[in-house]
Amino acid sequence: MPSPVSVIVVGAGCRGETYSQFARIYPDRMKVVGVADPRQYACKKLQEQHNIAEKNIFEDWHGILEREKFADCVLVCTPDRLHKEPAVAFARQGYHLLLEKPMAVMEDCTEIVAACTESGVMLTVCHVLRYEPIIHKIKELIDFGAIGDVVHIQHLEPVGWYHFAHSFVRGNWRNEAESSFALLAKSCHDIDLIHHWAGGRRCLKVSSFGALSHFRKESKPAGATNRCLDCPVEGDCAYSSKKIYLDGVKQGNVGWPVSVICPTSLPDIESVTEALRTGPYGRCVYDCDNDVCTNQVVNMEFEGGLTAAFSMVAFTESICQRKTTIYGSKGELSCDGHEIRVFDFVNRRMTKHTAPNQTPEGFSMTGHGAADFKLMEAFISAVANNDPSLIRSGPEETLRSHRLVFEAERSRRESRVVDCNSPCNGLQRLATRRF
Repeated sequence: MPSPVSVIVVGAGCRGETYSQFARIYPDRMKVVGVADPRQYACKKLQEQHNIAEKNIFEDWHGILEREKFADCVLVCTPDRLHKEPAVAFARQGYHLLLEKPMAVMEDCTEIVAACTESGVMLTVCHVLRYEPIIHKIKELIDFGAIGDVVHIQHLEPVGWYHFAHSFVRGNWRNEAESSFALLAKSCHDIDLIHHWAGGRRCLKVSSFGALSHFRKESKPAGATNRCLDCPVEGDCAYSSKKIYLDGVKQGNVGWPVSVICPTSLPDIESVTEALRTGPYGRCVYDCDNDVCTNQVVNMEFEGGLTAAFSMVAFTESICQRKTTIYGSKGELSCDGHEIRVFDFVNRRMTKHTAPNQTPEGFSMTGHGAADFKLMEAFISAVANNDPSLIRSGPEETLRSHRLVFEAERSRRESRVVDCNSPCNGLQRLATRRF
């Protein structure tokens, strides 16, 4: 029997822990042999789950580089703005990489891809939706010619009212200076999918509009305080942290998003209450330092006349259940995230398609459905068999779709249509800004 693929987890938060579950289900295929995270609780949790030797527990990932290479690959799951340095360093030491999305700012994306190419290591970027079975089925139907030539793509990402408040108003991705702009942090998945469905056609022009709506100080209700725990109007607020977190833990929910606000302990009523009293997640949504867009549209023109329109909006009932309609010369394809419908113009019939969305027992289902599991299965298989063709989100195509995200944001900031073939001075200014 071949040895399992050995993995080091750098960044033991929600994403690092989720991806590492693959080793608990398939210990003969993957083994977690090291972890690096400045939070002792996070390291200890993964150490206990995977029986990691004490010598392979690191508070700082730089300590790993001081040792001889002792694993096949590294899962880089650090915060967005901390991707480039570890990714480049581990690639140069010969580790294959699984890199959480987004890769980095544009200039750093290029350096990461170059380091992986020069070092001959595989890079998988966590565009997990490419691995979602229903999304992959859409690509198969397009490639099969089910709707003829693709003419127009409409794609919606409904973020969800409390998800946006959690992540992009109170949370880690609320402020560009600390993370990145919303289109990169939240919707690079979606721009990547549109690029993927375009089938290699190059984007020629892009325009974008967007704004920060509602979550502003001027929208704060009369009588509201700075924190939800002592706010007299909290009961009438859709974004109350008591409703989102405290009510959740009272009902037994200790997973996302409650787990995020208690990073050093298991959530319970006492620890959640203390987090809301003193931490960022207990703040009034109208009194935060958030500055990222709540709603944004992106319009794209690709080679061959293909057009695409993408919308991201915070204020939705649905939580990240994307909706897609793709119009072709011979038919129309629509998907609500669960089922695909294809209407054939020739025979005037509707055909329904589904895809299995199960994961093995023990692998947590997230908002990404089975995609996280399928991503890990592809990455581990690629490393085990030295076969990068198993990776659907490799370096070059990811770099191209990231560039499209940056061009779209450039359009929004400069209030103009961006010619994707034009000199990239504006893009370079945006790329070198450290989010």
